[in-house]
Amino acid sequence: MRLWTVHPKYLDAQGLVAAWREGLLAQAVIAGRTKGYKRHPQLERFLAHRDPPRLIASYLWPIYDEAKARGYSFDHSRISLAPGRVKMNENEGQLMFEWGHLQAKLKKRSPNIWRRWKELAIPEAHPLFRMVPGPKREWEKG
Repeated sequence: MRLWTVHPKYLDAQGLVAAWREGLLAQAVIAGRTKGYKRHPQLERFLAHRDPPRLIASYLWPIYDEAKARGYSFDHSRISLAPGRVKMNENEGQLMFEWGHLQAKLKKRSPNIWRRWKELAIPEAHPLFRMVPGPKREWEKG
């Protein structure tokens, strides 16, 4: 499970579909509708928030918007709550770690998209996140 800190506009088709599916899975975990993934490290920052259901919905809406802009037909009725203005802090180091991780994925599986973004030094964050100074999250591998 990867709940990206980077803006969904940087994801290739496979990444955008995966972000949608994994976000919906996270929503189900937060709602208590699954047996697995309850302790997945990617969920820590969402579960620590005062309103995890609102937060994960706020994560999913920009992914839906990006998919719609690309002509994909994601079903917005699967998002449990209407769009909100919830924000959460995330470390700049986490954003940069993910940017490197995404760049490696894009270079292999979507070279045209990788070339489009490879010169970008600092990516835009997913609209949910307010970037603050700090390192990558301790649960990240590598």
